[in-house]
Amino acid sequence: MIDRAGLAEFLVRRRSALQPEDVGLPRGRRRRTSGLRREEVAALCHMSTDYYARLERERGPHPSEQMIASIAQGLHLSRAERDHLFTLAGHRPPVRGAGTDHIGPGMLRILDRLTDTPAEIVTELGETLRQTPLGVALFGDLCRFTGPSRSIGYRWFTDPAARALHPPEDHEFYSRMYVSGLRGVAALRGPESKAARFAELLVAGSAEFRALWDEHEIGVRPRETKRYIHPEVGDLELHCQILLDPDESHTLLVYTAAPGSESYDKVQLLSVVGAPG
Repeated sequence: MIDRAGLAEFLVRRRSALQPEDVGLPRGRRRRTSGLRREEVAALCHMSTDYYARLERERGPHPSEQMIASIAQGLHLSRAERDHLFTLAGHRPPVRGAGTDHIGPGMLRILDRLTDTPAEIVTELGETLRQTPLGVALFGDLCRFTGPSRSIGYRWFTDPAARALHPPEDHEFYSRMYVSGLRGVAALRGPESKAARFAELLVAGSAEFRALWDEHEIGVRPRETKRYIHPEVGDLELHCQILLDPDESHTLLVYTAAPGSESYDKVQLLSVVGAPG
C-alpha cells in the first residue's frame, strides 16, 4: 500500500537536498530556492511538473514502478534510498545485483560534469543508460533502443547501421570482442541470464556470430584507442577511459582526443553539427 504522506515528505527532502550543480544544471543569479525546483526535478525524471507536484502534495494516481524508477534516477538516489522510495510507493524494491538500470549517484555526478566530452554509461551488456550531449553527437541517441537492441553487441550482428561508425578494417576485431564479451558475461551470470538469452538469439539469427561463438574465444579486451567515421566531421581517433561501478556492474566510458590533434578539433565541432543521421 502506498504511503502518500511518507512518499511526499521523502520527495520534498531529497529535492531540497540537491543543488543544481549536483545534477549538471546552472544555478542562475536570481535563484532563491534552497534545493531544486519542482520543474527541474520533473524534467530530470522525464515527467510533467504537474504530475510530480501532485506526488509531493499527497495527491494524484498511484505511480507505477517505471515512474518510481525514473524518479529515483532523477533525484540521484542511492540504492538504499531507491529501495525506500519503492517501498513508500507501495512497490517491491528491484532485485539488487547485475542487470539493474539504476545508475549510482556518484557516477551520475561525474557524467553530469562532462559537459565538453563524449561520454556514456553502459551496462555489462553494452546497453547505454545515459549519454552526454557530445556523446549523442558522436554516436547518436543510443538510449532510444528497446529490447535486445539496447545492447551494442547485439546490434553489431543484427543492424548494419551499428558498424557504420567504424572503419571496415576494424569490424573483424569488434566482432570478436563482442562475442568474447558476451561469452564472459553469460558464463558469469548463468544459463538463465539475459546474456545467455542474447547469445541464443544471435546464434539463431547470425551466421557470423554463430561461427565466432563456436570458437570459444574469451578475454578479447577493448582497444584504448578507437577509430570512428562520423558522417559530418570525418575520421576521429579517440582514447577511451573506463570507470567501473562494481556495485551496479556499470561502466562510464569517456572519449577524449589528444590536445592539438585533428581529432581534438573535430570533437569541438560535434556540438555544432549534432548527432549522426
